[in-house]
Amino acid sequence: MCKETKTLVERSKDWLNQAERDLRQADASLRDELYEWACFAAQQAAEKAVKALIQKLGGEAWGHSVAALMDALPEDVRPLDLREKALELDQAYIPSRYPNVHPVGFPGSLYTKKMAEKLIGYAREIINYCQKTISQAKRADRSAC
Repeated sequence: MCKETKTLVERSKDWLNQAERDLRQADASLRDELYEWACFAAQQAAEKAVKALIQKLGGEAWGHSVAALMDALPEDVRPLDLREKALELDQAYIPSRYPNVHPVGFPGSLYTKKMAEKLIGYAREIINYCQKTISQAKRADRSAC
């Protein structure tokens, strides 16, 4: 019999489901030409996917920086090839929503279709990585019991 030693409720599936919905919102915002919201939703999707992975591995995730969350992953599952993409996604966390972050203009006038497409692609890569790694962790959990 396998005994649970975790004290936190394991909700990686919930985090991952919300990450997928956030990615759908990013796609919808892109279609609606709300590029700043597409970028923000892409950042949120990636953040929640990494939080899902951290929780699946038994950790507790805090903060909103996708890159910092990735840095907190155990070294053997840390996706170094995605770190620069995470850093770019992090640039959309606040500036995509607040005019006073920019010297002139408002977020809706400063984000482009090309930027949104790029960040949505990055978020999709990070979500795919997290899904794959979570799936492997689930197999490892079953074999340990």
